[in-house]
Amino acid sequence: MKKKWLVGAAALLLSVSLVACGSSKTVATTSGGKITESQYYNSMKKTPQGKTVLQTMILNKVLNKEYGDKVKSSQVDDQFNQYKSQYGSQFKTLLSQQGLTEKSLKEQIKDNLLLKQAVIANTSFSDKDLQNQFKKYQPKVTVNEITTKNQGDAEKVISGLENGQKFSDLAKKYSTDANKKDGGKMAPFDNTDTSLDNNFKNAAFKLKNGEYTKEPVKTKAGYQVIQMVNHPSKGKYEDHKAELKDQLATERMSDNTVLHAVVSKVLKDGDVKIQDKDLQNILADYTSTPKAMK
Repeated sequence: MKKKWLVGAAALLLSVSLVACGSSKTVATTSGGKITESQYYNSMKKTPQGKTVLQTMILNKVLNKEYGDKVKSSQVDDQFNQYKSQYGSQFKTLLSQQGLTEKSLKEQIKDNLLLKQAVIANTSFSDKDLQNQFKKYQPKVTVNEITTKNQGDAEKVISGLENGQKFSDLAKKYSTDANKKDGGKMAPFDNTDTSLDNNFKNAAFKLKNGEYTKEPVKTKAGYQVIQMVNHPSKGKYEDHKAELKDQLATERMSDNTVLHAVVSKVLKDGDVKIQDKDLQNILADYTSTPKAMK
């Protein structure tokens, strides 16, 4: 669950500070007196964290106005469920470690999807770009997998499969990860999934339906055995242009130069006016002339 540039859960933590400066509503009381919203705001706006929160909130307001109709709640739910499935029993712990709740994670996912829409709208995708992406393209596949700590156990799994044992039974016996309770079944993934080891993806994409890896696959997680459940046909280039564009946009989300250019344009087009004179230059880093977009 990576935090994207300029878009993060921090906005949820400090949004209450962005109230009118004159507010006298009490935030906290102490034996030494009370702390009002205006005192809190005036203190927070001088900190790097407070400025980052305001930048994030401004950007998200503009993105919602411009691209909100292009991001469906079902898309957010799909990504959220993928995270939940991927991390299994560790999901709640990981949320807590990152200071997130299920609600704030969904908001963060939506923010990132909105930013992706901005990347799609404000960067060019040549036919050559799309053709090169199609060479790497793999449709979403569904696999079962078993992860073991050592090569010997992985080889026992393969031997068991060769002798007719069920993959689900072997997963429950040998696997060390959260998928074991579901017989090793994983959420579907494609070539753009960055949460999976490249060795794992490369081995999986070579399998046909029903096939499994004949040798243990060494990954960062340990030694893995993969069984292909559903490997759809790659199809024709012309049928996947929208999907290829989406994949390229996902890659560009990791390029700070591209993001700077996109965010600069979005903010300039968003008619942003800073009312607090102390924060007049808060967007200067992003509204300066951007480098050429790719």
